[in-house]
Amino acid sequence: MSQQRAGHDAPTQGTDGHPAGQDTQGTDPAHLPPAALRAALTAELGGAARAWLDQALDEAAAHPGTHGPISVWELRLAEAGRRCGPAHADAARVLVLHAARADTEALGRVYSQGTADERRAVLHALPHLVPGPDALPLVEDALRTNDTRLVAAALGPYAARHLDAHQWRHAVLKCLFTGVAVDRVADLAGRARGDAELARMLTDYAAERTAAGRTVPEDLHRVLALTGTEQPPAPGNADPHGKES
Repeated sequence: MSQQRAGHDAPTQGTDGHPAGQDTQGTDPAHLPPAALRAALTAELGGAARAWLDQALDEAAAHPGTHGPISVWELRLAEAGRRCGPAHADAARVLVLHAARADTEALGRVYSQGTADERRAVLHALPHLVPGPDALPLVEDALRTNDTRLVAAALGPYAARHLDAHQWRHAVLKCLFTGVAVDRVADLAGRARGDAELARMLTDYAAERTAAGRTVPEDLHRVLALTGTEQPPAPGNADPHGKES
């Protein structure tokens, strides 16, 4: 696997030039079941790429787990962008991880040693491979970065199921700070509904920006509406940058 190249100081715009946090794939590897994801991806790939994917998945299924310093399926993760193209690499990597039946330990190794692209694939794969909260440290690490594509990937179905209320609220604020579209937050409407503390944090943040003569992101109004707050609450003591009071 490639050595780590992305850290907590990664740029807020993806290296491919796409807007912050935007997924360039036509399929969403975190939300589609693996069988449906493979069918959708296969339909998009050319002959050589399909052949490579089939071989990579067969190898991963035949030799899961760890073998020596690096497994063959980990090498395939590094090849996916070149073999399938950047637009389909996330989906291909998620399928390889699923075929290899990567457990939390293996996912953590790939995440810690991999490139930003490989880290993103791990985050997309979590809802398919980890039933409980054991992989939350990976989500938490991604949410601490300034790489908006990692932040967006971290807020998929796995985070929606397992982040506690405090962490989830601050993840939503992180999206507003960094320009990640809140559409990327899985189960946003369900988790925001009736959340008065989130409404207060959003209102405080809006007040800060207004006082500084800055515009309030449209996404903030969208999330505030989802909380069900009919009238914006008065600014309170919640600090959107720290702990709630």
